[in-house]
Amino acid sequence: QVIEDEEPQYTEYEKLIRRLYQTNMMNQVEVGLEKPKRIHAHLGNPMESTTLIHVAGSNGKGSVTMKIAKAIEAAPGNLRVGMFVSPHISSFRERMQINGKLITEEQVLEYLPRVFDICEQHNISGTFFEITAVLAFLFFKEQNVDVAVLETGLGGRLDATNIVSKPALSVITSIGLEHTRILGDTIEKIALEKGGIIKKGCPVLCGPHVPHDVLRECAREKQASTYLTCDDILGNPGEVITDYDKENARIAESALSILQENGVIPKLTPEMVQQGVSKRPPCRFELVENKNGVKALLDVAHNPPAMEYLTRKLIEQYPDEQYRFVVGMSADKDIGKCAKSILEVTSPSSVHIVEAQHPRAAKIEDIIEAAPVLKNEGCFDLDDRSIIKQVRNALKIANEKNEILVICGSVFLMAEAREALGFDEPRDSECIAEMAGANIRNLRNSQENFGYSK
Repeated sequence: QVIEDEEPQYTEYEKLIRRLYQTNMMNQVEVGLEKPKRIHAHLGNPMESTTLIHVAGSNGKGSVTMKIAKAIEAAPGNLRVGMFVSPHISSFRERMQINGKLITEEQVLEYLPRVFDICEQHNISGTFFEITAVLAFLFFKEQNVDVAVLETGLGGRLDATNIVSKPALSVITSIGLEHTRILGDTIEKIALEKGGIIKKGCPVLCGPHVPHDVLRECAREKQASTYLTCDDILGNPGEVITDYDKENARIAESALSILQENGVIPKLTPEMVQQGVSKRPPCRFELVENKNGVKALLDVAHNPPAMEYLTRKLIEQYPDEQYRFVVGMSADKDIGKCAKSILEVTSPSSVHIVEAQHPRAAKIEDIIEAAPVLKNEGCFDLDDRSIIKQVRNALKIANEKNEILVICGSVFLMAEAREALGFDEPRDSECIAEMAGANIRNLRNSQENFGYSK
């Protein structure tokens, strides 16, 4: 006999990750690094003895993190290279990996209870991101990584990854106007937040699109050992680089050169460097082809500069093609400017609007309000907002019209989009995914609340 009110049967892993997502709902979010520092200290400061590269930036930080990690993996000596990134695309376990292998469910079950126990024993109300960052540090230590490359979550100064005191190198990829409510309303203010990862006695490398005067002064005040640019390391490129991936590769190559010069990593051949810096994370101008031969391009272009870059690169690489877009945005971005870039390369009738089940997602109505031309001509369904449904619908039309399907915008729509496209990869179960966003419309409770909100 089936008892309808019976509690759902979750695995131990699912129970643990659901508990992790609930931390922001239960705990008061406070500004500062005190809590992650305390958790880290009670665990024996697992990251203190590990060689670390710390990466921050408005755009490019995830790509640069991966490029550096992958090149070091190719180095002589079979180094164990940890990588910490956020947010994840399809599975929580993507956030922490060693030599490309995700942390396993069994390892989460081994290490995460230890972090929770510390929090309970010492009355520390850590947030989702603080606990996740410390979990990664413990995982890297217990698995004997030689080098760890850490991507900040948001900002830098108060980011939970910034409890590290002596990075081998700090990297700031770019500075743009983003998260202005939290980080500040000018490029200079945001630069100082990102510059919070600069440490006394440690070198810092900055990409080309930063306010160098502000960050040089920040590095001087913090007594960084050196302040370097890509041109300092690789010379003047002789041209303006407009391709973000080439720019990110150049930043990563500069970082690798500094790390070799300082004896942090073994000498790399040009082939090893190229092997690493050619890598891109998922959903960064990622082209796939389905069984019907439809080309689909996934890109987490989520702010005006990234969207403008995406549309420009589309025209450069596929000038003779027609495009069909599936787009969903985060509510805190300039949706109007992003829509303007899209509508410069395709018609409103070729734009499918979706809404991720996540607290930071823009509602379909918000996107229509920002781009009114989509109200009558765009493709959307206010009664069924399913991303999978719209992607499949767009795939069908793209197949009939021989178009390239471009799926872009918020990272939070990508898991369902990839499922609709038939990707075979680790994916959070529904009971975890619902905790990550569904029905939690309060930004304060978001999985990506990094501890800045007051």
